[in-house]
Amino acid sequence: MDVASNIKHIEAQLPEGVRLVAVSKFHPVEALRQAYDAGQRVFGESRAQELAVKAEQLPGDIEWHFIGHLQTNKVRQVVKHVSVIQSVDSVKLLRLIDAEAARLDRTVDVLLQLHVAQEEAKSGFAPSELLEAAGRGELDGLTHVRLRGLMAMATFTDDETLIAREFSTVEDTFKALRATYMASNDAFSEISMGMSDDWHIAVQHGSTLVRIGTAIFGHREY
Repeated sequence: MDVASNIKHIEAQLPEGVRLVAVSKFHPVEALRQAYDAGQRVFGESRAQELAVKAEQLPGDIEWHFIGHLQTNKVRQVVKHVSVIQSVDSVKLLRLIDAEAARLDRTVDVLLQLHVAQEEAKSGFAPSELLEAAGRGELDGLTHVRLRGLMAMATFTDDETLIAREFSTVEDTFKALRATYMASNDAFSEISMGMSDDWHIAVQHGSTLVRIGTAIFGHREY
């Protein structure tokens, strides 16, 4: 697997303003080093322990994104290493991250995860639920968290019409939030959606971060 060539191939296709998150979960440190040597600096991990181990073995200028479901008892372990937590799926989790970041005297960027896919197993806010939470002020008063935008996953399907419709829902929710409750937050500017098989559709619907693993590293080593 030529990691460097794969990264160059993907980046050559990305529109201006869209960044690549190399999804490195379950891949060995050696593969991440290859990506790093090719110029990649943003990596996505989904397990707290794996993230901690890799962060300690790899260069300090890496921007780590936590992209998996974050259990409340893993917040402390994750916050010390990450630049961005993409998978904040409840107000309770958001508040816990804010409290832990305050304890460490650092600021963490977060994305609020929307649930738009048909699979019930996927987590996140329903679009209406998130808009209502924002309207009630539940996203206000954060001191050590910056709300940067939204993250979502589409249904795992070959139906590109369905995928496009789901990504469009995310884009519409993002615009609604930014126009109203986030109007004074210039940092609220990111949409993370699109993976190896559907990122081309995602960027057509406003994605600014694409999370690609298999097309860079090959199939995962569990």
